[in-house]
Amino acid sequence: MDFHILHGKTSDKLSMDYADLRVFLTITTYGMAAKLSCLKDEEWDCIILDEAQAIKNPLTKQTRALKELKGAMRIAMTGTPIENDLSNLWSLFDFLNKGLLGTATEFKAFVKRLEEHPEGYQKLKAMIAPFMLRRLKTDKTIISDPPEKLESDEYVTLSKQQVVLYRKLIADMEEKIKESEGMERRGLVLSTITKLKQICNHPDQYLGEESYRIKDSGKLEMLKEICETIYEKRERVLVFTQYKEIIPYLHATLAKIFHQEGYILHGGTPVKKRSEIVAAFQQEAYVPYIVLSLKAAGTGLNLTAANHVIHFDRWWNPAVENQATDRAFRIGQKKNVIVHKLISKGTVEEKIDELIKSKVELSQQVIGDGKETWITEMNNEELMNLLRLDAR
Repeated sequence: MDFHILHGKTSDKLSMDYADLRVFLTITTYGMAAKLSCLKDEEWDCIILDEAQAIKNPLTKQTRALKELKGAMRIAMTGTPIENDLSNLWSLFDFLNKGLLGTATEFKAFVKRLEEHPEGYQKLKAMIAPFMLRRLKTDKTIISDPPEKLESDEYVTLSKQQVVLYRKLIADMEEKIKESEGMERRGLVLSTITKLKQICNHPDQYLGEESYRIKDSGKLEMLKEICETIYEKRERVLVFTQYKEIIPYLHATLAKIFHQEGYILHGGTPVKKRSEIVAAFQQEAYVPYIVLSLKAAGTGLNLTAANHVIHFDRWWNPAVENQATDRAFRIGQKKNVIVHKLISKGTVEEKIDELIKSKVELSQQVIGDGKETWITEMNNEELMNLLRLDAR
């Protein structure tokens, strides 16, 4: 099959290269497809989107550019047609079958009515069903003896230093919140949540220090306990975090536990280097772990050599977390995959865990953003009950 990859050069150079090409298959990235005007001039026989949740937001330049491409057939492949809310589904079908779900305004009004008229979910499901082909890794007609995904919530206790920092931050915030309103209040709430999550990870992440002693963090102690067992079995693990700044310290901690270094992958890792890391990890030679940025490395990678996944901190979006877990739990995996989700007891992490479960239910009704903006709409009493550290 003749094919060409449009990537790795300036858009002007790629456009010049493409002008001289006549190949059966052209492969490119979403970013390049948005930049290359030559692709919009083509009459494509078929346009295929992999990881199609990349066009979930209909307002982005990238999404608009992809929808301008002309194709006789369109196919979108995704494991998460609903990542944030039902508007994601509308954007996908606006690409696939424009008009099926009405205009964005009409669909938004339909979604608004669902709370009072939940029977609308079944109507929506019936409408999109003829255009969907769903395949599950657990389907025995596809794989006769598929491995299982075993999920475990690992509740950890904050260290004394974490407790002191957490309570002080809440006390400071409680005073400020009484005096703030509007955008100032929302900014205060969101920044406080970020700081609380950093404290739950490790005091040094919040304080900007670099010692990262294991005994100062309940999560690092749990990470050590889990990974020592993985090491004894000579198995492999993927460790996900949403915070790039903590990745080097997790890497250093894991290197001590496994008595050898693994790899790290984040948004700053060059494409070529990413491919080399994946290839090396998948080989027989023992590489015990990769530490990954949740959003930058949570899709598009095949890492079935690992049969353990650790979510060091929570994104609070089931679709994003599942996409990350699916780097290991995918076709080609031979072992059961054990997923460990670290949750600090009595903190905002534990209290908000129920949100994740409720968002999973939304996705299942039709076939769930991990942002905390909804919390900013709580009144002061509700907010403090959510954020305050419970006595244990």
